[in-house]
Amino acid sequence: MKLSDVQKRLQAPFPAHVVAWKPQAFTKDRTRALMLAHVDARAVQDRLDAICPDGWTFEIEVIAGAARPTVKGRLTVLGVIREDIGEAPEGDLGTLKAASSDALKRCAVHFGIGRYLYDLPKVWADWNDARREPVTPPELPEWARPDHERSPGGAHLVQAMEQLRYELPEDLDLQREVYKHLKAALGSIHPGQGTGQAA
Repeated sequence: MKLSDVQKRLQAPFPAHVVAWKPQAFTKDRTRALMLAHVDARAVQDRLDAICPDGWTFEIEVIAGAARPTVKGRLTVLGVIREDIGEAPEGDLGTLKAASSDALKRCAVHFGIGRYLYDLPKVWADWNDARREPVTPPELPEWARPDHERSPGGAHLVQAMEQLRYELPEDLDLQREVYKHLKAALGSIHPGQGTGQAA
């Protein structure tokens, strides 16, 4: 497997529920905030694990003498190396761990992971300063969503399937029973496709 074989999958939009929003700037009265979309380092790791689980590594080198914790990250994906600097934010999160997460995300962007988030239009949202969060989080535009979320209800279905993955019973017979019911439900939506014996 080569990097070019998986480039489109690496660059694909993340599910909307994985994308978070953080403020970049505020109005003087702090009632509105300019929101930036981002994903956390775990989402990047999950993407790499899903596409090339044995084909990536990440290393850091601490940069001494920086004003706040700073590291140089080196992400290798299928033999291709990309490097970038990661800095910890000021305040309570100013740790080497935060700097490492930042470096991983920045290196991943060089491979196209999450790069589309930089192309999102600027979004101002009403801001609840007491709770330090937007009153209503911004919505991602259609083009910044995976294909399966571009139809009505798609995002809810993906979240339900993700939740189901963690709640599946360990007993194999019970898993077969769940599968049988899911298959029957899908068959009622798409007649002719839900028939056949459960595995």
